[in-house]
Amino acid sequence: MEPDPDRYFLRLAAAFVRGRYAMGTAFALQDSLRAKRLDDLSGQEVARVFQCGLDAGLKLHKFKRTMGLARVERVFGILRSLAPEDVLDVGTGRGVFIWPLLDEFPALPVTAIDRNPERAGDLEAVRLGGIDRLAAYEMDATELKFDRDSFDVATLLEVLEHVPEADRAVAEAVRVARRFVVVSVPSKPDDNPHHLHLLDEKRLRELFSAAGVSRMKCDYVPGHIVAVANVQAQPC
Repeated sequence: MEPDPDRYFLRLAAAFVRGRYAMGTAFALQDSLRAKRLDDLSGQEVARVFQCGLDAGLKLHKFKRTMGLARVERVFGILRSLAPEDVLDVGTGRGVFIWPLLDEFPALPVTAIDRNPERAGDLEAVRLGGIDRLAAYEMDATELKFDRDSFDVATLLEVLEHVPEADRAVAEAVRVARRFVVVSVPSKPDDNPHHLHLLDEKRLRELFSAAGVSRMKCDYVPGHIVAVANVQAQPC
């Protein structure tokens, strides 16, 4: 049975499989399936690459499509209105946002970082496998190794509640973004042991104000706050 494109981001998964092969993971992959440009692979060839990855034991469940999460759909609406030249996604995690982002905006240059080396490696594999508008780095949100104003828009989605020094993460995102920083955080307590803070709208505004940002809009979706901070014309 061929993999269902309604259940998986198949081309991203195929890129991951090809990238893992290029990074030295041992399994059989025909020359024709790894030498072609990813965009030149037919649907059947993409399915064959995907199956090779499954047969090799690669974890491809991370590329499963989920029902549209309200917070992700809200961020997509924001990005469509902002029409960014490029995006920095800080703290990609399991890929709940980054894979739909790459699928939904097929021409958008995206730089993605995560401090977890395995997750950063997954991103790099997708890049090596043919998604060349993706740049991937292992990096901490509180110490971004980019120059000021390096990116049009920065996103920190479900990140700040995990970071002990949330103020530094906000300040770094503001520093490297030219126009906007988009944030999402939980709006109510939960039982996730990795959540260190519950950041309400007042606290978010305080964090961005401390980073020199005065223009900010907050919206609410079920269980989450989505905030857009306008960092244009802020003091250097």
